Amino acid sequence: MRRAPSSGAAFVALLLFLFGRVRCSPEYSLGRSSSPATDGLCALLIRPSGYPCSEHTVETKDGYLLAIQRIPHGRNTLKGKPGPPVFLQHGLFQGGDTWFMNSFEESLGFILADSGFDVWVGNVRGTRWSHGHTTLSVYDKAFWDWSWQELAQYDLLAMISYVYSVTNYKVSYIGHSQGTIMALAAFTMPDMVEMIESAALLCPISYLDHITSSFVLRAVFMRLDEMLLSMGIHQLNFRSDTGVQIIDSVCDGHVDCNNLLSSITGENCCFNMSRMAYYLEFEPHPSSTKNLHHLFQMIRKGTFAKYDYGFWGNLLRYRSLRPPAFDLADVPDSLPLWMGYGGKDALADAADVQHTLEELKSKPELLYIDNYGHIDFILSVKAKDDVYGDLLRFLKSRGCSSSY
Repeated sequence: MRRAPSSGAAFVALLLFLFGRVRCSPEYSLGRSSSPATDGLCALLIRPSGYPCSEHTVETKDGYLLAIQRIPHGRNTLKGKPGPPVFLQHGLFQGGDTWFMNSFEESLGFILADSGFDVWVGNVRGTRWSHGHTTLSVYDKAFWDWSWQELAQYDLLAMISYVYSVTNYKVSYIGHSQGTIMALAAFTMPDMVEMIESAALLCPISYLDHITSSFVLRAVFMRLDEMLLSMGIHQLNFRSDTGVQIIDSVCDGHVDCNNLLSSITGENCCFNMSRMAYYLEFEPHPSSTKNLHHLFQMIRKGTFAKYDYGFWGNLLRYRSLRPPAFDLADVPDSLPLWMGYGGKDALADAADVQHTLEELKSKPELLYIDNYGHIDFILSVKAKDDVYGDLLRFLKSRGCSSSY
């Protein structure tokens, strides 16, 4: 007989049932097929807030069709020449909506547009806002055969190249969590970095040696990633029944999931829990089990390297027994970097941030906030004063002036 779900998993299931508008249809849980003109991020979240917004589709080298949104100026700005381009890249199990979830006075995407920037919003493969693949169905195993390595090498390169070609300006990059893993890997590639004006990394991750998340550490200990792959589960969708059962299996009797968010990300000082129902209308987004497996490889091995296929698989793909590392020393010291991180972050631990800093040739500008957790940097009701003021100062001081 199946045991009753733990209180944490039951709480998540209840929230998703009551507030998340869970749909098992392909349009949400497995990728979008409806028109972005009526059901895209612009139509559902950005334009209703009073901002101009257009939808764009970009094809990656390996055939994925990604959605990008453009907010060329703020609510009260007369239509004219757009300001300097800024590209926003979300984290794991998130989409471009994450930059617009609070009020226009509190959300970074809106703040940047109102500050005179030409805001572009990225959405990686598999998320609600992106548009599938040129040949693969979302029901195909091959559709989910990717990790953050492909997100850096294909998705990010395609999206930044598109913004660069449309605007004819170098792009200022802002990423959070997985968006920083993608960036740090991509910035080791000359073709990418020549299109980047500057980069701001919120909760930067390249190493995960000192992760303290009780939920994640339990999942790593269980070898959850390997079990899911062996069971043929290649899509991770926590809006589905299977996703809730996965959460249940990690929480049950081992992790206190009464506050599931804190169990995963660490304590967040300024996250507005009263808006949880609204957040769950848009998140979490799907990702791939292979992506989770790659992240767990980083935790187990203490490396910032390409996906490990095992000895024979590595020989076939990389011509070496071990997957090649991404060398942070290859990130040019001429690229201006800014990093914001917190003392309560259980995923981007301060010790791992220091490890990253030691391997970079440059000296990034740093903002450390002792009581901030992983989610505070994008959803804190105080982030405008605590974080975004310093971030805007950095952008403008590095040639990204809103008076283009």
